[in-house]
Amino acid sequence: MEIYFQLVKDAEGVKNAYDELIAEEYLGFDTETTELDPYEGNIRLVQFSNGKNTFVIDLKPFADKGDLKTMPELAPLRALLCAPKPIKIAHNAKFDAKWICHHLGVDVNGVFDTLLASQLIAAGDQDRRHNLAEVANFFLGVELDKSEQVSDWSAEELSQSQIQYAAKDAAIMVALREKVVERLVQDGLIKAAKLEFDCVVPIAQMELNGFYLDAARWREQLEKVRKTQDKVAAELQRMLSAGVAQASLFGVTEINLDSQSQVTDALKNLGVPVPATTRGWQLEPLANDYPVVGKLLEYRGVAKAISSFGESLLEFIKPQTGRLHSDFRQIGAPTGRFSSSKPNIQQIPHEEAYRRCFRAPEGKKLVIADYSQIELRILADFSNDENFIKAFQTGADFHTITAAQVFNVKPEEVSAEQRSFAKRLNFGVVYGIGASRFALMTGLSQTQAEDTMRKYFGTYRGLDAWLRDAARRVVSDRISRTASGRMYRFRFEEGDRQAIGAAQRNGKNFPIQGTSADILKRALHLLHKEITGTSAKLVNIVHDEIILECDAAESEEICKILEKAMCDAGEEYVKKVPVKVDAHIADEWTK
Repeated sequence: MEIYFQLVKDAEGVKNAYDELIAEEYLGFDTETTELDPYEGNIRLVQFSNGKNTFVIDLKPFADKGDLKTMPELAPLRALLCAPKPIKIAHNAKFDAKWICHHLGVDVNGVFDTLLASQLIAAGDQDRRHNLAEVANFFLGVELDKSEQVSDWSAEELSQSQIQYAAKDAAIMVALREKVVERLVQDGLIKAAKLEFDCVVPIAQMELNGFYLDAARWREQLEKVRKTQDKVAAELQRMLSAGVAQASLFGVTEINLDSQSQVTDALKNLGVPVPATTRGWQLEPLANDYPVVGKLLEYRGVAKAISSFGESLLEFIKPQTGRLHSDFRQIGAPTGRFSSSKPNIQQIPHEEAYRRCFRAPEGKKLVIADYSQIELRILADFSNDENFIKAFQTGADFHTITAAQVFNVKPEEVSAEQRSFAKRLNFGVVYGIGASRFALMTGLSQTQAEDTMRKYFGTYRGLDAWLRDAARRVVSDRISRTASGRMYRFRFEEGDRQAIGAAQRNGKNFPIQGTSADILKRALHLLHKEITGTSAKLVNIVHDEIILECDAAESEEICKILEKAMCDAGEEYVKKVPVKVDAHIADEWTK
């Protein structure tokens, strides 16, 4: 692949590049950096290509003279980056957007991300890979040599092969976009792609902002958990020892509490009707009748907290900022839900003891908002079930209303147990729950569970019909979609009943959970536009929850902005029932 490129190292070259490129509709765009983290390295090159001419701008000569954010010579470059047109075509644009924002001080506006587009087109195919070399090969049949990617980008003078490599990565983008767009159109994914592209800059900024974790509070909490773990472990050992066949010399037999086989054997010897696998949700119904099961679940909860959220979390606090800067994957699951790592701050335990360690610094406040029962509201809207919709429209407690209808009692007569059953069913139907699973979750017999579910679906006949239709369509069409058009392809053999059953469950869940992810992403885009220029900054997201940090004096106004952006996003997708957002101002990340 022969390309024509110009190396730009002075103000005149930057101005000429701007003049030639600003009128283009699309530009290939890329950066080369000395490190992977913008807090730890420098941005060396910025590349643009219209497919014919490619400009490689070397920022080192400018960085040697001063601040890239304010340097007049780079004003045309900053203007080109933040202009909504031309559209900048990048692969994993979040990476480039973070470096541009941190080192050049501007947002990259107008983004087309071939990584996100490739993930959408893959539609859940776990065998597909999405690095640039793989994507270029898949869509264009082009082999990209990526060996220079790990070369020394901080060198005083870059080699010709380094510059050529950088130019090629930008130059290929225009042709790649054309092929990718063909598939996006063919698969009905344009709206979903725009939703993803609009999220790139808000997520890049969130990662740069980081989330403040009070290290002293965290260590205090860990010490409490360790003491609890020792206490619970000793109690569990005593309870299980009676179920160990061979006693030790000293009377109490030590078993490995983390060994499933040893624990299972001990439970069986104690007469506990242990299910085939001892997953938490399968053991929960036994906890009321067998205290040892309750103690085991308590031990596992504490042990998981120690292993997943221990001292290691503090190692991720960046010295430059004193904050955690997690890495978020926009399409962390086929549903479109985010995932995070290094560290995973989406799975911090809900307990106040953990969440209070994430707090607002001096003079700041956290503004926290989450959607109320958004997946159930989406399900009501999709199913068009009159009773389901009416239950939300009344504004009363939805689980109580459901329990009253299912158990044929007045709302004020609903017992705590009936409401609990209704709540588990309401959320369970979103995940394609069956009578067997419901029985295990609640401790009901199979017959009782079937009877309760029969009453439930007798109340919500429209919902029942929608769920059956969703399961049927998955088998016949082998695809499922969210409200934005995000797609999941189901791959199963014709006679594989187990795989078909799993596909039917996912076929019910995917449109609901995926539309919830669509709504959150739309909210992030709307919110980003509204908080630009304020003290507010996005610091975390967890499925249906958004956390901002802002000046204390501005918190009331920011709270209203956040609530409105989330409601507006929800109402674009959910029309038949009200969208409810619970928003509040706090010093700590607590409910």
